Amino acid sequence: MTTTANTVPTVFIPLNKLKKHPKNARKTPHSEASIEAKAASIAAKGILQNLVVEPETDAAGEPTGFYLVSIGEGRRQAQMLRAKRKEIKKTEPIRCVIDTTNDAAEISLDENVTREDLHPADQFERFRELSEDRGWGAEEIAARFGVTTQVVKQRMRLGAVNPKLLQVYRDGGLTLDQLMAFAITDDHARQEHVYENLPYNRDPSIIRRDLTKMNVPATDRCAIFVGAQAYTEAGGIIIRDLFTEDRGGFFEDPALLDRLAVEKLEGIAAEVQQAEGWKWSAAYLDFPYSHGLRRAYRHPVELSEADAIAYDAAQDELEHLNAEWEDADVDLPAEVDARLAELEAEIERIDAKRHAFDPDDIASGGVFVVVAHDGGVRIERGFIRAEDEAPEPEPEETEGGETVIDGVRVNGDGEILDSDGADEGDELPEAEPEEDAGDAGKPLSDALIRDLTAHRTLGLRLALGEQPDMALISVVHTLAAQTYYRGGSTANCLEISPTSNYLAAHADGIEDTAAAKMLNDRHAGWAADMPRDVADLWRFVAGLDHASLMALLAHCASLTVNAVKLPWESSKRRAHETADELATAVRLDMTAHWTPTVRNYFGRVTKAHIVAAVREARGDEAAEQIADKKKTEMTEAAEQLLTGTGWLPPVLRTARPAWFDQQAETVALDTAEPAPTQEAHDGHFAMAAE
Repeated sequence: MTTTANTVPTVFIPLNKLKKHPKNARKTPHSEASIEAKAASIAAKGILQNLVVEPETDAAGEPTGFYLVSIGEGRRQAQMLRAKRKEIKKTEPIRCVIDTTNDAAEISLDENVTREDLHPADQFERFRELSEDRGWGAEEIAARFGVTTQVVKQRMRLGAVNPKLLQVYRDGGLTLDQLMAFAITDDHARQEHVYENLPYNRDPSIIRRDLTKMNVPATDRCAIFVGAQAYTEAGGIIIRDLFTEDRGGFFEDPALLDRLAVEKLEGIAAEVQQAEGWKWSAAYLDFPYSHGLRRAYRHPVELSEADAIAYDAAQDELEHLNAEWEDADVDLPAEVDARLAELEAEIERIDAKRHAFDPDDIASGGVFVVVAHDGGVRIERGFIRAEDEAPEPEPEETEGGETVIDGVRVNGDGEILDSDGADEGDELPEAEPEEDAGDAGKPLSDALIRDLTAHRTLGLRLALGEQPDMALISVVHTLAAQTYYRGGSTANCLEISPTSNYLAAHADGIEDTAAAKMLNDRHAGWAADMPRDVADLWRFVAGLDHASLMALLAHCASLTVNAVKLPWESSKRRAHETADELATAVRLDMTAHWTPTVRNYFGRVTKAHIVAAVREARGDEAAEQIADKKKTEMTEAAEQLLTGTGWLPPVLRTARPAWFDQQAETVALDTAEPAPTQEAHDGHFAMAAE
């Protein structure tokens, strides 16, 4: 009868008397992670499985006092590690079975060959059960099994996936990567619904996208504005992807997030309204661009005597300190640096007082408070509702139901009457009665006034056409009146009507871009300089120096530009060609205002477009590297590859002007250094040209 290791009683052998058996089948060393895990397990639970050993003998066959480990070498190394860390003594007794019957090489191989590892799904579920049944946290479980806390959290999350999907994974119907994608949420019903409706493409990114499309990413402006802490304190749940970079996770409850954002906005709006004295305030997640309200702007005001004195004192002290430390080779002392910051803040504070809203506008106007594109707060002031506008003067009524409007008499049917009360269409008497000498102050008839002013209009047209400078002033006045004033179209005599296309209707979020902010700031800057009354606008415009006059003209004209291409407006082909000519003329470089990203471009075009863009910007090698990627991975890779390259889609590129190519040919034939002007334009158009 063969004696097996199981029939031999166990013995306790000191750790320092154990050695690795030279016939051990495992020639590849245990990994450090494996030894760490075994050490943690033994520390928590002891050695659960005996080591199998045989006595070591010398060349003469005599026992050396040491024992060779045939089975359990990993456990021996784990105990050696614990001894090294002073957790146990080197003489720690180890429970062993002495086997001198079986071949050491065979039983060592048998242990590793016949063993079947636990299925990963079973591991995941057991880790979850340890947490749920015993109340252990991820840190404690990690310590007991010698793995990192992150690994425990991942296994627990995988173990919490819908049991039906875990079984599909066991049966080979899902890969581990796909199961990890499902683990982004613990909503079993949602997981099952997404699984049942998966398309042919079961890429993990598609699964994550479908599972989170009803949630809000942490990078969303509202999520940033509210903050993760406020959201979770209100009972919100943040979904975290433990297997990929999720940049803060996903806010599971969009309705709760919106409510918290609005409540925070309303609080800020109330504070602004109370502090500044506005009649009303309103909070919105998005700015209501179609509000239809007139807007008042700040106007220049004189500083108070106290502020003027404080400003001059701060300016003088700042200049003195800068001059004193300008040539110093050492860093500024902390107190000097702090004082400079205080002076700059004081100057900035007083400067802000140089422009202010009219008290009447504050008393009748309001404020919009919205979430900015970067997750901050955006406060827009000075909006006047129609019901808060100052009432228009009532028309003057006369006898017979007639009304006088702007000096013109109108009957009850809205027909214009002449100065004698006769209907415009009535026949005039054949002969005017002879007037008395006392009638010299009687107003001229409407018909005569129209006749005379028609001649005056003709004279003005002729004269204005001969005076370009005054024509420029007239055009600027007309544009500015309609751009900045309520009823401005009735305050000028040039029949020019500027219109401005509402760009936010064509491109979501365009009003929150840096370019839009620059335009709004420029618009507000001019508004702050404008006179409050449109009646004073002519003197303001006429008093501008030539550079300022041209700048105001350029701004007002710029607001009327429309280069938006709509599929149903085929008749505007000529207008789009003109827009291209204008872009060339102003040397438009869209790389300063637009960069291709997943959101604004790559996620909205085909894979072929993406590969073509990368090939054009980075070459064939870069294009080939992303050609076989999934769409989601491809878009993200393309965004990174094209960052800083200045690549633009053809529709955003500016064609080089004809003079540029002609000048380049001339310079190529000349051996002299290129002219500075040509160099500047070369740098500008090199990237933007097609």
